[in-house]
This record gives sequence, structure tokens and C-alpha cells, in this order.
Amino acid sequence: MIVTFPAMRGYIGQRQYFSSLMKLSTIPKMFTFRDWADATPEDREQRVLNQKRVPQIARYITENEDGYLFASITASYKCDVTFKPADGKDGSIGTLEMDFDTASFVINDGQHRCAAIAQAIKMNAALAEESISVLLFPYESRSRVQQMFSDLNRFVAKTSKSLDILFDKRDPMSTVTLEVCERVPVFKDQVDKDAVSLPVRSRHLFSLAALYDANQELLRDREEEATQHEMVATAVEFWKEVSKAMPAWGKVKIGDLKAMELRQSNLSSHSTILRAIGSIGAELMREHPSDWKAKVAELGHVDWKKSNRDWENVCIVAGSVVSNRQARAATKAYLKRHLQLPLTDPEAKALPELEGALAE
Repeated sequence: MIVTFPAMRGYIGQRQYFSSLMKLSTIPKMFTFRDWADATPEDREQRVLNQKRVPQIARYITENEDGYLFASITASYKCDVTFKPADGKDGSIGTLEMDFDTASFVINDGQHRCAAIAQAIKMNAALAEESISVLLFPYESRSRVQQMFSDLNRFVAKTSKSLDILFDKRDPMSTVTLEVCERVPVFKDQVDKDAVSLPVRSRHLFSLAALYDANQELLRDREEEATQHEMVATAVEFWKEVSKAMPAWGKVKIGDLKAMELRQSNLSSHSTILRAIGSIGAELMREHPSDWKAKVAELGHVDWKKSNRDWENVCIVAGSVVSNRQARAATKAYLKRHLQLPLTDPEAKALPELEGALAE
């Protein structure tokens, strides 16, 4: 079957290629998938499709129909093509003609987008009329398409979680966290909104990603029913109380202590600690609605110094601070015990010394 569609002709890397806008309804018809799992890695022309990613991307489309965005799909065709310039000469705008039955497209970049588009159209047929740009290259060899895949993905730098939070206007928790940064005095100008892990010499005391995770823990019981204004008010009130119990934070804020110096010797601003405090805050507000502030004040009596041997095998292992799930659970349990809050069985088992006592 011969198909013809509008296209632009261009050159990159001394190779001719074509760019075309295609309706989303065309994508599932044009590009089919081969299950590369049955081929050896050396023989694959694409990576294996991760089926778990497809519904996630499809939901992104259907839940953001007024503003979703995709980069171009890139594919290689295995048939002869004819490009007819619109001006009848050597122009770059015209129509591309190919034999669809022999094209045998290989998706160089965008196979998960293609699969998600097909799924999203099934969920909302109106999406079929929207369009996406497609880049088409002639197929040369398996080696070439493998190189194309490598080139297209090698220099793609994943944005940091902090930057994602800063730029994401759809996520209510991102908005809440940014509000908290501005309205809690100790956080204002002390939060790095770019990096996830603070550089050694950073002047900042916290990362935006760490504060975001802490707010997720703090507000996890309220996200479904509370308004964004209510969540902001709750978080601001809570972190103001926490900051009162953390005088070292205040010293950094007023310039009496450098953030770098505090981070090197003290755990109080570490992401593991913030997340544990946020999680405990959720429990305190639920179980102690009238006196949670008094409980939070007890954080001021915690020895946050890294030299405190109590932190060994809690969130410090072999001299390094860790932030894995086990460390987060142990840190929360340690702080709850310090605040004289009851521990659940899993929390008690998370603390090394209590785990041994329970086993006896």
C-alpha cells in the first residue's frame, strides 16, 4: 500500500531525513512493536519495552489533556521513498511517498510514547485528532540503528528531583513545598531548588527534594480531603514549630554559623531526618491534636551531632549517613522513642538494640 503525507526534508550528520506531523490516530497504525526480549542484547535494534511505563505515560496524557507535551518520535524505514518538493524543484517542503507494507519501521526513540498514545486513544477517542512530530530516517543497518539509539539517549540528562518540583505546576505538593520555603523564615533562601544532594560547599542547608519528601510524609493523610490552602497552612505551622526546636538552623539563617559547617557535623538538616520528622508530625497531629507542639519541642533535646554513637546503624553506617528505607524507618523509630511515643512492632524491630531485645 502506497502512502503519501506532507513532510519536510532536512540533513543532519550528512544524512537525509524527513519530518512530518502525524495525527495520534496514525501512530499505532504506522509503528508496531517487536518484542525484543526474545532477541539477544547484541541483536536488538531497540531496548525491551517496559510495560509498566506505558500506563503511566497514558495517564499523563489523559489527565493533562490541556497541556501534555512530547518530543518527536524518531523511526527508521526500510523501504524506498520518493520526496516531491512542493515547488517542483529542490525545496525542503513537499510530500513523502512510501510503500507502507515494506517500510518495517524501527522506532529509534519513542516506543513508550507510541504505546502510551495507543492506550490513551482507547481511553479518550478525541485525542486521535491531535498530532505529534515524527522524524524519519532511512534504515541502514542494525549497527546504525543501535548507534542512533545510543546517540539519542546518551546525552539526555535527567533533571534533578528538586528542579522537577520547582517547575511542576500540576503537582499540589510541589506548590505546597514552594509556599513553605517562602513562608517559614528558617527555610527562606536556605533551600537549594536545583540540586538533590547538596554540594560540600553549598551555602544552603536543605534541598527542595528533601523538604518535598518531608511534606509528603507530613500531609499524607490530608492530600485527599484538604484544600491546597489548608495543606500549606498545616505545613507552615508545623515547620515553624520544628524550627523553634532547631536553634542551629536559626544560627545558619542569621549568619552565625555556616551551612557547610553544620552539615558536616550535624544531622538535623539531612533528608533522612527531615523525612522522619515529617512522618512523626503526621502521627502527632492525628493522635495529639491539642498538644502536638509540646511534643515537637522535645526535638530540641535530641543530640543531632554525627559523633553521637546513638546514630550508628540507625542512619549512620560505617561512618556515612545513609537514606535508604531501612535507615528512614530506624530514624523515625529512634526519634519517636526520644519523644516517648509508642512504637509499632515494625518500628521497634527497626532499631538495632530493640530488635535484639525482642528476639530474646
